[in-house]
Amino acid sequence: MKPSLQLKLSQHLTLTPQLQQSIKLLQLSTIELNQEIERFLLDNPMLEREEGEGEFLPAAASTPSEQSHQEAPQGEGPAESGSEALQHEGGEGSSEDEGIDWSSVGTGASSRSEDDEDVDYQEFQAAGIALRDHLDQQIALSPLSDHDRALVRFIVEALDDDGYLHQPLEELLELLPPESGIELEDLSIALHHVQNLEPAGIGARSPQECLALQLRTLPECATRALALEVATKHLELLAERNFAKLKKLTGSDDEALRAAHALICSLDPHPGSRYSTSETRYVLPDVVVRKVRGRWSVSLNQDAMPRLRINRLYASLLQQNRAQGGGLGGQLQEARWLIRNVQQRFDTILRVSQAIVDQQRQFFDHGPVAMRPLTLREIADQLELHESTISRVTTQKYMATPRGVFELKYFFGSHVATDTGGAASSTAIRALIRQLVEAEDSKKPLSDAKIAEILGQQGIVVARRTIAKYRESLNIPPVSMRKSI
Repeated sequence: MKPSLQLKLSQHLTLTPQLQQSIKLLQLSTIELNQEIERFLLDNPMLEREEGEGEFLPAAASTPSEQSHQEAPQGEGPAESGSEALQHEGGEGSSEDEGIDWSSVGTGASSRSEDDEDVDYQEFQAAGIALRDHLDQQIALSPLSDHDRALVRFIVEALDDDGYLHQPLEELLELLPPESGIELEDLSIALHHVQNLEPAGIGARSPQECLALQLRTLPECATRALALEVATKHLELLAERNFAKLKKLTGSDDEALRAAHALICSLDPHPGSRYSTSETRYVLPDVVVRKVRGRWSVSLNQDAMPRLRINRLYASLLQQNRAQGGGLGGQLQEARWLIRNVQQRFDTILRVSQAIVDQQRQFFDHGPVAMRPLTLREIADQLELHESTISRVTTQKYMATPRGVFELKYFFGSHVATDTGGAASSTAIRALIRQLVEAEDSKKPLSDAKIAEILGQQGIVVARRTIAKYRESLNIPPVSMRKSI
């Protein structure tokens, strides 16, 4: 076949590096954004933080009065969307960059007040002690022989994080060398020593034994004796709330059984969990909602905004020796891109947050029961943005409100039809279910069917299985588990 040249006209979408960076920054959380900026600061000498800005430290979510606020500028037009803003970007040396002193360009406020740099040492937590370390300290002070102390430590090493011993003593005995001469009775004695350590209930082999160990440390009384009988012999019936059968088996009346039930509920079925090390997750709100002159207004949280600018020294050197700038010209362009994209990211978050607050103002006035159905498409159409952009903005972005700190996605939810032809938000229905359960008679708790009937009387048509799904999402136990004496 004879080779030949052909011209073909086609269209395809090309994402510029700046647009790719804008999309990436938009979907990052605040902490991830700071990590990305730290990488840029290490790689690009043309970029630096504003003077007076300390290291970024994530802070626990706080009330709006504890946050730094800044009113959204009035009279300004809406921020451009990612694709629209980047279509106006010029390359290095473009006409829009002429005459601009990039050494003074930056993001965020120019300086911080002295109060912002004060450190609240109450936020620092003391390092917790592990369960095995806590038990080992007690073992070291116990009047045991070295042989017995070693066996007790051996038992402690076999405990799980809740303080339970799930392995039978026979299996533990097989792990020891035969020449040690240790018998099963020696391990039983060592286990007895472990069960005498604090906290009470450590070394138990079942929930019944754990509760019994804790009850035996309490002063003797009739309530303790009944609680010990229920915990060791009838714990399954208590879990099933079968109080009629419990009264028949124990021969007790309602008042005595109620007191024993309350005593058992006061015990800790996982005594070792209080010593488990759990990582604390911190949330830094991106925006703050306040009521100003009767209107709910959104402002950016200045503590969440990185303050960046072009390095003045390198910018002036590049301006004086533009011909010999080398790779600094490209790094200057990257620094300008990052500053613009970071600012655009927060502008987009502010626009979307304000649109959400305007749509859900009844929630801020009356609580979750007033939440209206809202979809990403509605906000996208209102702001003339793509639905995927709204999805990126509302993921891992948080809003501090007088009612708490919420992820932006919290304000979106499916709808359920009403008798009047309207729609109720699934979040509002969950709030109604919680209110009904909290106000119910514990002796006659509401079933899922009864809750569906009550909601139907209010004009909200919800199936029983939907009520069960929402109840489970709220971690509310079924009706049989909520019944009391």
